[in-house]
Amino acid sequence: MKETVFITGGAGFIGYHLIKKLIINNINVVAVDNLNPYYSIDLKRARLDELKKLNGKFNFHCGDIEDLSFIKEIFEKYKPKYVVNLAAQAGVRYSIENPSIFLKSNINGFGNILEICKDYKIAHLVYASSSSVYGGNNQLPYSEKNSVDHPVSIYAASKKSNELMAHAYSHLYSLPATGLRFFTVYGPWGRPDMSYFLFTKAILEDKSIDLFNYGEMRRDFTFVDDIVESLIRVMKKIPTSNKEFNKNNPDSSSSWAPHRIFNIGNSNSINLEDFISTLEEIIGKKAIKNYLPMPKGDVQYTLAETKLLENHINFKPKTKLRDGLEKFFNWYRYYYKV
Repeated sequence: MKETVFITGGAGFIGYHLIKKLIINNINVVAVDNLNPYYSIDLKRARLDELKKLNGKFNFHCGDIEDLSFIKEIFEKYKPKYVVNLAAQAGVRYSIENPSIFLKSNINGFGNILEICKDYKIAHLVYASSSSVYGGNNQLPYSEKNSVDHPVSIYAASKKSNELMAHAYSHLYSLPATGLRFFTVYGPWGRPDMSYFLFTKAILEDKSIDLFNYGEMRRDFTFVDDIVESLIRVMKKIPTSNKEFNKNNPDSSSSWAPHRIFNIGNSNSINLEDFISTLEEIIGKKAIKNYLPMPKGDVQYTLAETKLLENHINFKPKTKLRDGLEKFFNWYRYYYKV
């Protein structure tokens, strides 16, 4: 992979870690991010400052993927061959309160990415989807073969829309594209709106933490380093048409078009109470718990079936929860000086 990789959402959590690994591997990277104020812009700028210290071939431009002319200028200048789309408005509950933001960023913005990838004949588009697409499906573990026709949040609906849009472009224009359904990514330099981040802050400040569904929740937590390793391996595996695809008995995990969908998870669903107990042990303080009913748009359990991805890239996420949380907490103490 000598060619340039174009990454959207480059100042974000996963974007930061992916760019860092690519720079270390001497791969040229150009990234964009609109630095929106959904969460701390200072944290996003701090990530970029860390990347600039690496002295690799890294170019960053502040701008929005909703601005097609801005994206075209980037492509004209750098001629990237690989694209990783991580730019999106995140937040399941936030999407219920602010649906128009999600439609604008996650649908219109992604549409621009597809158009530019088609026009510039990109070698491979890899884009972020989410475990949220499984919505009301209670069949565990979540498999790529399962139905994703019943989303329970605007965020989930926008991510399913991305998968449908990418497939259409793959079919119409032979655009190789791979969608990755992330399962609760955590780790250093993470998003402050995520549960593990909020829990850590509250415990340290002797404030209560909210446990929804009265604590009866389970999540498949996936450490960010495992996500990045998977992303890089996927980037190198350009999808091709499945010549044996049966349109009379379609398999949603495959296609006649050069488009694939994979889960990325740890394949281990952790009870919320056990998760908090582990965090309490690492921090050395007990949490003050506030039990609340299930909020709209949320799901009770997540658990990833990842055999398709493992067979595709010969890698399985393996970081144990305690090890990942310890790395996060060490970073948290360093960054916030606590």
